[in-house]
Amino acid sequence: MNTAGIDPAPRRTGPAWSLFLRSQAEAILACDFFTADLLDGTQAYVLAVIEHASRRIRILGVMLHPTGDWTAQQARNLLMDLGEHAHRVKFLIRDHGSNLTAAFDAVLADAGIRTVLCNVRTPRMNAIAERWIGGCRRELLDHAVVWNQAHLRRILRAYEIHHNQHRPHRSLDAAAPLKPLPVPVDLDRYRVRRQTHTACLINEYRLVALRGRGFRHAQCPRTELGHDVPERVRGLQDVVDGAEKSRVRGHRDVRVLGR
Repeated sequence: MNTAGIDPAPRRTGPAWSLFLRSQAEAILACDFFTADLLDGTQAYVLAVIEHASRRIRILGVMLHPTGDWTAQQARNLLMDLGEHAHRVKFLIRDHGSNLTAAFDAVLADAGIRTVLCNVRTPRMNAIAERWIGGCRRELLDHAVVWNQAHLRRILRAYEIHHNQHRPHRSLDAAAPLKPLPVPVDLDRYRVRRQTHTACLINEYRLVALRGRGFRHAQCPRTELGHDVPERVRGLQDVVDGAEKSRVRGHRDVRVLGR
């Protein structure tokens, strides 16, 4: 067979799985269930969906005993959340979980989304979703005592916002899924401020102008920016000028946060 140039069975032609994921990333969603332990000893099931291209995560719901009807309703909620972008999605990767029934697939099929099943006991076929679930466990759930479902929903919502708006991703060149990279600045004019949330389990970092060297002083001279200074920059300079005047009159000092 090697001499004749025949590939190994069972697939002799067609793209490999990794090539399919890379070529169709803009049109792929991946979903999976994971569990979280509650304080009373019970386990809650969480259904999450991630976009392959943007790495945006959506936590669809939390349920102690998810049923086929419940997952079908979560599929409808997902389509409503996607809105006008639903037509871009062509595939949804999932496993053979008993909670993801034919009704779940039918809701997606009505929107033109084809369900792609992973092979049995092959988590690498859904590696992006599995990677996010592992990160959620290591960074949040393994360090939190979850009281009940309401508490679980609240901390997962906070982690979802952190992931989509603040956490950098290597596949996005260190940008966040819903927030592009900021404009480069001179770090000598700023300091880094750390802000914690979700019971101090998650840290976020922002640039803060040094005292006495605010936004106006941190910008390049007008000769370097040219005469076409963006209207947004001029508006921010006016705000900072007014804040500095108020500080002189004895009001509270205003610190300008970087992007």
